[in-house]
Amino acid sequence: MRLSHSKEAVELALDTLRKNKLRSGLTILGISIGISTVILISSAINGLNTNIGDFIRALGTNDLWIYHFEAFARRPTTEELNRKKLTFEDGMALRPLPHVVAVDTELVSQNFQTGMGNVSLKHGTHSIQNTVLIGATSAFKETRDLNLLEGRMWTDPEEIRSAKVVVLGHDAAEDLFPNESPLGQDVECGGGIFTVIGVYDLQPRPFGSGRNPQDNSAFFPLETFRKLHPEILDYRIVVKYDVQANKALVIEEVREMLRVRRKVRIDQDDNFAIFGPDALTQLWNTLTGGLFLFMVSVSSVGLMVGGVGVMNIMLVSVTERTREIGVRKAIGATRSDILLQFTIEAIMLCMVGGVLGILAGGVFTLILHFAVSFLHAALSALWVVIAFIVSCAIGLLFGIYPAWKAAHLDPIEALRYE
Repeated sequence: MRLSHSKEAVELALDTLRKNKLRSGLTILGISIGISTVILISSAINGLNTNIGDFIRALGTNDLWIYHFEAFARRPTTEELNRKKLTFEDGMALRPLPHVVAVDTELVSQNFQTGMGNVSLKHGTHSIQNTVLIGATSAFKETRDLNLLEGRMWTDPEEIRSAKVVVLGHDAAEDLFPNESPLGQDVECGGGIFTVIGVYDLQPRPFGSGRNPQDNSAFFPLETFRKLHPEILDYRIVVKYDVQANKALVIEEVREMLRVRRKVRIDQDDNFAIFGPDALTQLWNTLTGGLFLFMVSVSSVGLMVGGVGVMNIMLVSVTERTREIGVRKAIGATRSDILLQFTIEAIMLCMVGGVLGILAGGVFTLILHFAVSFLHAALSALWVVIAFIVSCAIGLLFGIYPAWKAAHLDPIEALRYE
């Protein structure tokens, strides 16, 4: 019995919407705009999350990074900056630990100033600036998930004898050797001549369509880098472990080893920092949390306006159909029948608006995906479902009062209404 009443209420609601196409269309438009905004912004955030995920994976999976201070999320304190620097021996001491696959100790130099006096690398008439110069052990290839476009990495014997070889980042190689292969060619750096033995492929770009600064890099054997920049002594250590299940154990063993080596008393805090890709993920989630709140605020305004429009139209509809309501009550319709009819009508208005908004959001996402290719905007199935549920909920929330008003009209007064 209730099923037949519901079916009758749906048919009546559809009939009313068909009779008032313009009014229904304007009401639906308000909901559609709000829903399409939700879909578009969530798709943009989804694309950014994909970019960040690819970027973090390129830094290395199952990796731990060790600095003498916290490198992310906040500015280091004076005490952290004045801490004892990590050493090459600290890194080597971690290699025998259980579950540790590889350990790389690295030194980094970068000059962000510009001008002819600050050229990083040079080949013939071509030169580049602001190049990230990195000295690393042969374990670098194991700790980083980077692909060689051509050539090879240096060997242990080359590292030991401080061989004058270099592996270039993609953009560095392209700028220095625009029309030829860099392999076997010489580049000048810091007054020395180095032979190019390899070139890395492009690294993921977390933001923007421009270049990734990490592609403008030059990688040297650690002993070679030490001779090139003997003044740089601030080592960073990269530890690759076997499986994620052993992460906590490896962190604890690394911490214990470094505390012993750096003579940290039992009542003192660590004078170094251990973190992994999840630290960047947490930082990014914090940033996107604010973006998410912005998205909710913007879309909520649009949806509230659409909801108020629904309530306004439904109140007008109740007034226009007062006599119809009186007739229905006179022939046996109950309050619940009238309430159900008008509630379903409001929900259907918003449901249609939600579907159109999702379709419009999908089209806008497709346009954004191809127009702004670096963003990789992608439709989220979760947000499509959420958007549809929210649109139906708005119909229920803003349609219940007009439906209640219609259900509680006095049938005699309603029949007298002109």
